Amino acid sequence: MPLDKPADMPFNTPVYEFATHRFTRWSLANSATFAFAAVPLCLNLATLMRTRLIFPLVLAAVLLLPAGTPAAAADWPQWLGPDRNGHVASGVTAPATLPKELKAAWKVSSGGGFSAPVVAGGKLIYLDENGSREIAHCLDAATGKELWQIDYADRFEDEWGAGPRATPIIDRDRVYVQSCNGELRCISLGDGKVIWGANFEKDFGVKFLGSKANEGTASRRGNNGSGVIVGDRFIVPVGGTDGASLVCFDKRTGKVLWKSGTDEAAYSSFITATLAGTPQVIALTADALCGAALDTGKILWRVPLKTNAKRHAATPVVIGDTVAVNSHTFGILCFKIVKQGDAFTAERAWANTEQKINLATPVLVDGNLYCQGAARDYVCVDAKTGVTKWKQTGFGLGKKDYASTIGLGDRLLVLTEDGQLLLLATSPEKYTEIARLQVCGNTWCHPAFADGKLYVRDARQLLCVDLSPSVIP
Repeated sequence: MPLDKPADMPFNTPVYEFATHRFTRWSLANSATFAFAAVPLCLNLATLMRTRLIFPLVLAAVLLLPAGTPAAAADWPQWLGPDRNGHVASGVTAPATLPKELKAAWKVSSGGGFSAPVVAGGKLIYLDENGSREIAHCLDAATGKELWQIDYADRFEDEWGAGPRATPIIDRDRVYVQSCNGELRCISLGDGKVIWGANFEKDFGVKFLGSKANEGTASRRGNNGSGVIVGDRFIVPVGGTDGASLVCFDKRTGKVLWKSGTDEAAYSSFITATLAGTPQVIALTADALCGAALDTGKILWRVPLKTNAKRHAATPVVIGDTVAVNSHTFGILCFKIVKQGDAFTAERAWANTEQKINLATPVLVDGNLYCQGAARDYVCVDAKTGVTKWKQTGFGLGKKDYASTIGLGDRLLVLTEDGQLLLLATSPEKYTEIARLQVCGNTWCHPAFADGKLYVRDARQLLCVDLSPSVIP
């Protein structure tokens, strides 16, 4: 069982707390009987941890857990998966091929929305609309049975469609959702009751203009970008131009811990990483790429970027101490973050102006970026140099030109915008397709992969496709 620190824990989490977290997460994910028996033990451990005397016992328990059972192996709890990089957790077995025909384990009807589903602890959350309101749904991930639903905001629609666009987050016993018009909610995963909320206009002065406005980004086209949770902090792309571009909440109470920046919000989701030795949140706003200190929100570095319509939709990709971003105007740009004394600078490492990728986020595998390309193709780009290694035509319908990519070891699952699921081998030498399967209609939603199952959504339904090796002949 790998001892890598999960993405939802603070960078400065003591090792003994980390070990306890892994221990309890494994018990809940693997055996109801074990979990029931472990409850008093875990409660006692939580008390004894204050003395820090029990660490050797907990560490021994963690090391003795079965190999190949990482805590997040069965989860896809947020945008781009457990580590927010488009990959499943390490140790998850990739399918050798795809089924010859679609046999959904279950499917349910859904309303409009481009928000991606998320899965954790056997529960699935997805967001849609019912004609007047945006709705959060909680399903049993194994059966598709609805456990609860709650409406949380007025419905938004433009020429691209109706419904929520930001992907929710499951964090232990809570769910965090964000509406197109700037309503933020923390909801109990158990019963769907609202714990706390915020309103971008009332609390931060960000007026939602709607699609009839002639200018604006998220305030015009809807809040698409998802916030990120690290430790007890929930950092959200609010987009306030009066010092509240980035807002950090206490995830448990909703208290504002800090706010910073003056950029409008675009459509990109936040990520966190340690760059030049400093933990930070990385944001692609409507006007720039920037990094902010996790504890204070201080903007450490900022690179102005100009894109037509300010359409920054892709999520930044971290490659060591460099960050790559893409848009339909400048292509792919990569910046190296350097620290000298207390000052940070972002130096351009390379540029690929050919790959003017509009919406899709690349996935990094073994030093190469794999992604929907700019010319109705799929591409592989060297992450060190920016050189395009190969491109394969036949991707995109000419309007959205979008595909979602999930990394599974040496395999890629690619869901095209016309609903075809492709299994590819990761190779910088050539495009290598293993299998393909039509799984849904036209889609602009990123799928979730959890416990061997792929959860896919189009404009009409959400369905579960079992890709476990044991069910594929």
